[in-house]
Amino acid sequence: MNTLKAGDKAPQFTLQNQDDEAVSLSDFAGKKVLVYFYPKAMTPGCTIQAQGLRDIKNELDKHNVVVLGISPDAVKRLPKFIEKESLNFTLLSDEDHAVADAFGVWGLKKFMGKEYDGIHRLSFLIDESGVITEVLNKFKTKEHHQVVLDLLK
Repeated sequence: MNTLKAGDKAPQFTLQNQDDEAVSLSDFAGKKVLVYFYPKAMTPGCTIQAQGLRDIKNELDKHNVVVLGISPDAVKRLPKFIEKESLNFTLLSDEDHAVADAFGVWGLKKFMGKEYDGIHRLSFLIDESGVITEVLNKFKTKEHHQVVLDLLK
């Protein structure tokens, strides 16, 4: 895993959202973008993380920040997650994990004695010109939203 760092240009990408529409990073030129990678919709940690971001949307709007959640989930799973948790931001499907690879967040994981390849839970704050300003890799899922807010203040 070769994870991108602050100062790196964010890789351009286009993925399908929860409505099966193409969304590109370039669609948000002139805005800050929080790209957060999560392993799987509707699992406990991913739900807590998404709820936290949902609950601070007004604050994120004040800071000109758009949230894009990216997982290897199929497009058809994403609307269920949005509806169930009343999410107010875009979720993107990266089934072939090409975008996760480009950001350096796909790699070997260990869970309950098993090793497998998967998404590492990292977030990237990208500025208005497409440069990564912050990489968040040390946080608890229930505190992720507060870490983001603290960076913006």
